[in-house]
Amino acid sequence: MTKPPSPPSLADLRQEIDSIDAQVHQLLMQRGEIIDRLIAVKQTQEVGSAFRPAREADMMRRLVQRHHGILPLDTVESIWRVIIATFTYVQAPFSVHADQSLGESAMRDSARFHFGFTVPYVAHFSASAAVEAVAKSKGDLALVSATSGNTPWWLALEADGAPKIIARLPFIERADHPAALPVFVVSRVADSAMVTEVETWSIRVSGWNADTARALSPLADVVAVPDTAFDGAALLVSIPAPGGLDQIKAALIAAGASLRSSALVGSHARRYTVPPSGKSA
Repeated sequence: MTKPPSPPSLADLRQEIDSIDAQVHQLLMQRGEIIDRLIAVKQTQEVGSAFRPAREADMMRRLVQRHHGILPLDTVESIWRVIIATFTYVQAPFSVHADQSLGESAMRDSARFHFGFTVPYVAHFSASAAVEAVAKSKGDLALVSATSGNTPWWLALEADGAPKIIARLPFIERADHPAALPVFVVSRVADSAMVTEVETWSIRVSGWNADTARALSPLADVVAVPDTAFDGAALLVSIPAPGGLDQIKAALIAAGASLRSSALVGSHARRYTVPPSGKSA
């Protein structure tokens, strides 16, 4: 009678883990070597920021789709975010300027989760100050709230050559996310690198009231700052592209408001949600 194989010993299993750890480290170093070659290629073939929002969004989606097993998705997402951010920093050093006016700890958690500790973190007491710092920099990022605002900081993004909204974090949304604060990322990025699934528009209106706000609510995500001088408001509107702006304008007019101006101030990937079942949507 054949004797069943003995289960592996603790020493054997720990040796397997050590081997995997060494392989992971080796692969990271290999990635660094490729980034080093990429830097040389970019110097001759590509000009502009090292940020690639469309590529990052695609990488994070593929990460969720292939992930399985006992390792929490939170851990995997954080590891990949730090890898991406750190290697971007190696290509072109940058700082993260964060608006802490709506909560210091939540904003800091978001910055550290998505960009790690290698990238310098600079705190600001307003969104406008964070955006202004980015406008004066060569390639820094600003993190500002995607759901509320004390001032219409996005007006500074309207001009040609100004920084734009390039992403909305977290890339992957789910219940109990450790860095769940919704934030916009503002920076300068080449047009070819942008992801345009959702457009962000700066819209100024007259006749803003509760009825007007309710009319827009089913159509788009809106951040509104009242403008008492014109009995109106400055809006930051996130609209699924393309063609959503016309629907927004029609809804405003139907609700009794008048459009004073509109300007495209950025774009980002659509929300990628993982429901409690664990299957991405």
